Amino acid sequence: MKAVIGDTVIAEAPQEDLIKIEGNWYFPPTSVNHELLEKSPTPYHCPWKGDCQYFTVSANGQQYQDRAFSYPNILPGAEKRVGKDFSNYVTFWKEVQFVD
Repeated sequence: MKAVIGDTVIAEAPQEDLIKIEGNWYFPPTSVNHELLEKSPTPYHCPWKGDCQYFTVSANGQQYQDRAFSYPNILPGAEKRVGKDFSNYVTFWKEVQFVD
């Protein structure tokens, strides 16, 4: 599966390596092109996952603020709830499309 904006691939991994949480596909950190991501100061805290790290995505000559996010340090119990450690896995939204 790929995460793309236009013709720019931001992340790519076999679907079996991804984790689906609350309808979002999370990509393993090694499958993400981190050169396209810049940490954002936008704060968010999920009561069961922990503190979120947002990223601005650079693609097609544009900046897409807060279109990627991850949970660097998941809370105790989150791994058990999901069935796998998803620390630093990255997911995307809005303009980012998921394609097989």
